[in-house]
Amino acid sequence: MPKARRRVRIKTPPLLFDATQRVISRIQRSVDGAFLTYWTSTSGSVCDNDVMALHELLQALGPQKQLTLFVKSDGGSGMAALRLVHLMRRYAKKVTVVAPLNCASAATMLALGADTIQMGPLSFLTAVDTSLEHDLSPVDHTNNLVAVSHDEVERVIRLWKETGRGGGVNPYQELYKYLHPLVVGALDRASSLSLMLCREILGYHMKDRAKADRISRQLNSSYPAHQYPITSREARRLGLDVFDLDPEIDELLQDLNLAYSEMGQRAITDFDELNHHDNEITNILEGGSLQVFYQVEKDWHYRKEERRWVPMNDVSAWYLARVKAGRVTKSKFHIR
Repeated sequence: MPKARRRVRIKTPPLLFDATQRVISRIQRSVDGAFLTYWTSTSGSVCDNDVMALHELLQALGPQKQLTLFVKSDGGSGMAALRLVHLMRRYAKKVTVVAPLNCASAATMLALGADTIQMGPLSFLTAVDTSLEHDLSPVDHTNNLVAVSHDEVERVIRLWKETGRGGGVNPYQELYKYLHPLVVGALDRASSLSLMLCREILGYHMKDRAKADRISRQLNSSYPAHQYPITSREARRLGLDVFDLDPEIDELLQDLNLAYSEMGQRAITDFDELNHHDNEITNILEGGSLQVFYQVEKDWHYRKEERRWVPMNDVSAWYLARVKAGRVTKSKFHIR
């Protein structure tokens, strides 16, 4: 157990509900349909709990002819992206995604579910090829699991065959010395899942199945790097309905991102060299008069004998922010 620590003031991230609501109100006057936001920090990700958070916003709005969704995220769960698209389609006949910044990986999948995507000079989508952390994955120098990419495994096998240095040895026989066979199997399965997810998401608005299949395959296997930036020019070549983002709206979205980035800053309180407290807002969803966000709040202790950090006293939770009786209130939003 960690030793008793001195009493220090715990740092907390700011809640900028008034500031973000002012910007959202200005954006709402310039876009079609109801405007909602979906933002994750570098520590956050697209996850199943986001579906419940979005449902809370959509319930408050009710059925709409059109939704405009601001998306900024580095990705996460592709299955959660499918659920988010399905949910929006239940509440709106038409969906537009505005992506002024990074809209990567699973967030790209989310954007695929929109009838149109609006992109600005800083915007980019990415490939959606599969990588995963399996219980049997290799570990790094800090004893944490390493994410293994399906594309990386395929390239190793291809290079082995192209160089002809195997001497008749099956390349998988050598690969299994470093990578567990179940990890390779899980990657192949996940790659098939990624293709299926893209086709299903595109199917909500794209009637041409051949075109949907082509786009899905290109996003899954045509790029040499997962983070390859697919700009608006490349996205149009893929066959997506991409339009230029209005400069004034883009500027307002950048202001909104700055406010969310300030909310999402890591507030770390150091107790000593082995213990610290982490307080950070990672996922934010917002609409008119309501904000839903996930706040990470827990202690971390470094176990020297295991060479890794372990979480303790985790009180992380989802919260609702809204105005009541003229003041901003914050209450827990229970999602399991």
